Amino acid sequence: RMTTDSLNLSDTRTWLPLDGLAPGFDAAKAEPTDDLAGRTVTTVDERGEQTAYRFDAETVAWERATESGRDAVEVIEVDEELYYAQYTPAAHPEQAVTVILDLRSGHALTVVSILGEAAPGRTAVQMRFVPATIAGIDVRGEAPAPTEELIGRRVLWVYSTVHAYEHVYLSPHWYSWHCLAGPEQGLADTDENTVWRVRPGIYVFTWREKVIPCGSVTIADHRDQKALRAHGVLFGTDESGSGATHFTFGAHGRLLSNTVHPVEYDPARPLER
Repeated sequence: RMTTDSLNLSDTRTWLPLDGLAPGFDAAKAEPTDDLAGRTVTTVDERGEQTAYRFDAETVAWERATESGRDAVEVIEVDEELYYAQYTPAAHPEQAVTVILDLRSGHALTVVSILGEAAPGRTAVQMRFVPATIAGIDVRGEAPAPTEELIGRRVLWVYSTVHAYEHVYLSPHWYSWHCLAGPEQGLADTDENTVWRVRPGIYVFTWREKVIPCGSVTIADHRDQKALRAHGVLFGTDESGSGATHFTFGAHGRLLSNTVHPVEYDPARPLER
């Protein structure tokens, strides 16, 4: 990543490391909630594996069959009875864990981001998506699932008075980002994305970059096209290249445009080989 006075936007060797983007990037972050403090929430995945989360005001004690831990956590209320919880296990600093808890529907989704080494055909950050239900809550409504509903949208996201980007959601696999303001102004790229719908109009949008070894997990509320809201984490290699760094953020957005492809050229149709 590079500064705005750099001349060669294509020289990725000069792009800022993830740490360089962090200052001020969290200006639009929502205030954490203590709604879950004192509460234990147990998720049960499709294999029957249970994970218990015991929340305090600033920590979460988690336990499953193979291991347990207690870590600092940030919890954001996304919508009524819908929560985004983010923590990094002390025993696994190469991981970042996002837990989406829908206490209204009884559904949950965990995204585990794992920082490794990039390789041909493989980004440095890989992600594992684990849908689950919440024990003790009657399950109703649709379960979280991959979706193609964002394809064709062009969205402006403003993270602070300094940082602004536009996203173009191209296909089930790709999206393009373009920095409109901030230390990356003028930079753009097309990277991997994965999108899950957790409620009508509310999506878990994730991406994995190939130039800078990092990835992001966000939850984005698209219900009001003029007042979008997102909460998320950026996770990846620190400036030294030998460790991991992460920071949470928020963004306000709006829909700029929407592209509707003819059905025979729909990016969501099955690939032809």
